[in-house]
Amino acid sequence: MSLKQQVDEGIKAAMKAKNQDELRTLRAIKSLILLAETEKGSSGTIGEAEEMKLLTKAAKQRKESMDLYVEQNREDLAEKERVELEIIERFLPKQLSEEEVVAELEVLIKEVGATGPQDMGKVMGAATKKLAGKADGKIIADKVKQLLNK
Repeated sequence: MSLKQQVDEGIKAAMKAKNQDELRTLRAIKSLILLAETEKGSSGTIGEAEEMKLLTKAAKQRKESMDLYVEQNREDLAEKERVELEIIERFLPKQLSEEEVVAELEVLIKEVGATGPQDMGKVMGAATKKLAGKADGKIIADKVKQLLNK
């Protein structure tokens, strides 16, 4: 089942349950999907990789907003973002732990044949493709830098 179909089913369930938080979040996801599908130069449908990018971006936005609200002592708004983030994360693949990311990166570094910091671009290119949606890009970059500087 595609993400769009899952979201449509979720919207129906949220409407029946009168769950406003879930309904608001699912409608936002559906809006992102529809915008991507109708974008200029688009074929009218989006693939799974593009869906993951949309969800990852939405989750990252919620996380950043939540952190900002906590910093400004706006717990009411932070809680709203936290709830939306949890709903979005249900559609994302399970996030890898730091140890799992390091293990994946060590294998990638050997595959690519990277020897030092000058090869970071090669490793990051392969890592972002392989770990897309499974780990935050910032964490990947930090770990690649650490591993290549050893």
